[in-house]
Amino acid sequence: MNPDTEEQTRYQCEREADRIQRFFRRPFFLSLTIGIPFCIYKVLFGITAVRAGITTHPILVTFGWCVIMWAGLDFFMNVNREIADLSHKKSRFEYCSIAQLGKAFHAPLVFLAIDTLLTFSIICFVLWSGWITLLSPVESYLWYMATTLNLISLSLVSLYNEIRNT
Repeated sequence: MNPDTEEQTRYQCEREADRIQRFFRRPFFLSLTIGIPFCIYKVLFGITAVRAGITTHPILVTFGWCVIMWAGLDFFMNVNREIADLSHKKSRFEYCSIAQLGKAFHAPLVFLAIDTLLTFSIICFVLWSGWITLLSPVESYLWYMATTLNLISLSLVSLYNEIRNT
């Protein structure tokens, strides 16, 4: 193979790889595959908290409604990020309310990591407590969709990065 042709092919592959990498880092992709699924987990957790406490624990019902409002706010923020990204504009919001609070402390990524930890804790609690059984069939499919979208996208990004590094 001609060295010049080989160099051009390598350069073209690197440019294509950079384009894919940029897509994986775009707010649209991150909101769609992480932010929105996290909102689904939060809202379903809030709904199950309301159901679990409706007859005996009014504090749990209040807590559940607070979680539902938190999920709604985060959903709005993620949709705003997606629309701003697709419009090639900068969003005024972070991906979630906790990261937005972190912006005041000049540490939005630290607070985003806290939100991630809380969301993973919610997922574990819903699974291990048995509250997953309180979900309706439609809510269960939302849970499955969020899980599938989140895990498959994470796997694709990891696979792409590993292939790129070899």
